[in-house]
Amino acid sequence: MKISAQEEYGLRCLLQLASLGEDETLTLGDIAKKEGISQANAGKLMWLLNKGGFVKATRGTKGGYSLSRPSKEIYLSEVIKVLDDDEIEGHCESYTGVLDSCVHKGDCGIRPVIIGLHEIVQNALSDITLAQLLGTEKKVDERFHRIHGLKQVSVNIGK
Repeated sequence: MKISAQEEYGLRCLLQLASLGEDETLTLGDIAKKEGISQANAGKLMWLLNKGGFVKATRGTKGGYSLSRPSKEIYLSEVIKVLDDDEIEGHCESYTGVLDSCVHKGDCGIRPVIIGLHEIVQNALSDITLAQLLGTEKKVDERFHRIHGLKQVSVNIGK
């Protein structure tokens, strides 16, 4: 699975808001600065997240952005669906080569695998809330593997 920049930064912006206390907000400038992105990009993400029902904007001197509902009620599958601009239904149209349509359109052995993998990922993301992503990387990693019954894998990257 490949996570787009829009999905990555959108989730990170939501995590900034999830870490706030009750009645706290962050301005667009604060969000952009904390995540190292342009204010224009942060604005686009917050617009999408607001339209998707995850954040609310408050005007005024004490205004800013906050979550529209508790982080334990926001599932990653629904966030990714709002931020993802690449629908699975369009997969076959993306790989037509120099032709107008895929040569395997009538009988494809790849399409069921792609669709199956997409469903597996969606199901996994449906079990993870924004609240579960709060904390240190080690705690979140342990929690994720415990919940999903996965064996932890260490990745060593050469220096």
